[in-house]
Amino acid sequence: MKRKIMVFDTTLRDGEQVPGAKLNLHQKIEIAQQLKRLNVDIIEAGFPASSAGDFQAVQEIARSVGNSVSITALARAVKSDIDAVYESIKLAQNPLIHIVLGTSNIHVEKKFNRSKDAVLQMGVDAVKYAKTLLPQVQYSTEDASRSDFEYLWKTIEAVVKAGATMINVPDTVGYAVPEEFGELIRKINKRLKNLDDRVILSVHCHNDLGLATANTLSAIKNGAEKVECTINGLGERAGNASLEEVVMGLKVRENYFNGYTDINTTELHRTSRLVSHLTGLDVQVNKAITGENAFAHSSGIHQDGLLKDKRVYEIMSPEEVGADSMELILTARSGRHAFKNTVERMGFDTSDADDFEQLFAKFLTLADAKKEVYDHDVFYLVTNHRTVEQSSKQLYELESFQVVSNDQNPTAAVKLNKGSESMKGSAVGDGPIDALYSAIKTLVGLEIELKDYKINSLSRGKEAVGRVNIRIEHQGKIYSGRAMDTDIIKASANAFLNGINGILLDLVKDEK
Repeated sequence: MKRKIMVFDTTLRDGEQVPGAKLNLHQKIEIAQQLKRLNVDIIEAGFPASSAGDFQAVQEIARSVGNSVSITALARAVKSDIDAVYESIKLAQNPLIHIVLGTSNIHVEKKFNRSKDAVLQMGVDAVKYAKTLLPQVQYSTEDASRSDFEYLWKTIEAVVKAGATMINVPDTVGYAVPEEFGELIRKINKRLKNLDDRVILSVHCHNDLGLATANTLSAIKNGAEKVECTINGLGERAGNASLEEVVMGLKVRENYFNGYTDINTTELHRTSRLVSHLTGLDVQVNKAITGENAFAHSSGIHQDGLLKDKRVYEIMSPEEVGADSMELILTARSGRHAFKNTVERMGFDTSDADDFEQLFAKFLTLADAKKEVYDHDVFYLVTNHRTVEQSSKQLYELESFQVVSNDQNPTAAVKLNKGSESMKGSAVGDGPIDALYSAIKTLVGLEIELKDYKINSLSRGKEAVGRVNIRIEHQGKIYSGRAMDTDIIKASANAFLNGINGILLDLVKDEK
């Protein structure tokens, strides 16, 4: 009998810890809703004790998607953290408290500066307290792969007796190798089933040696019932096990692993692109499953074989992961029906008539500028439209701009709106973008330093859609801004304003 493997997604917690990947509230909810469509079993929505903003985000995710998917958040083994998790997730239908505490010698001695018995007791006390709040409690033995096995097991045994319903075994620093990690899970699984066969055994693998997916699959082969992953493998340092790789590894080799997931694999490609777009972190072109070249074949020998039978060089079809093998090219003459069909084929909702008309108007503007509109263009058009924060009247909006580029005095003139207020300004810079940003900084009156500026082409065609990513610093804190347009200067201005708006949202939150 094949085993159901639970999928725990931690993109919004561990994945967001990547420098430069900070998401705002609306973006986190957008990703959580997509994870729901992907049909993950558990969403780890954040670390609520870390900040008021993270607490609010976890709470909103629990409210908006927690009616049909289990929601959890991370807590250290202290009462205040556990309280923060409980208060933020309690509205979800199936909330879960996740506690983490180290078990390796280096964590116990260097991080906590306590005895092993004292650290173990911290974990037991934390689980006992969490159980007074919710029935489902997961305990993570941080740095398990570098821990003394008998102490690791002693900790697991103690927290299970205290009430833990899930035991998570992390390879926190990506130290393990597949055969070794599989053997560790086999030993723990054997003892755990004798102790309490209702407790779920889970793994969380990092990718420092490029082995996160392999270690996760080895753990499944040796008894793990739940896997913790992130979309695109995002996470601390080199990242986590990639959800799409683990899921498709199980699906393609289902008979070998004797397991399956409930993931809707046709949503994998769209989820990957959404996370990439909202975090501003690109997916490498040869990335397994979701990279742009994952199903591309340039070799003549490969192409000849594929034409005879796709199975010659493909072990899965692009359609299985939601990647189109063929796309419909749209133009301004395609009309509402063709555009709506493309939007719905990508999985987006079009039931709101007014919202769809706004989106269609933006499509016509893009089609007039670009002539031919591809699936890539439609995807970024919709995601940008859906994640614009239109509710706040205290944010800046670009009304118009003019840039003069030359080798003497590049200048820029800008007109901005902020609610009902309109403002104009101009500046000279070292180049057109520097002049543009100088004019905007003068108008908004904030001390801002540009830390990073990057342009990417996102689609094919003569007039490709470009994305501009920027990182700015204000009062020692880094903010990201992203924008897309066929006009790179306009995208640059909007990306800068989006970063500034992030600062304003933080300032408003702090005032509250």
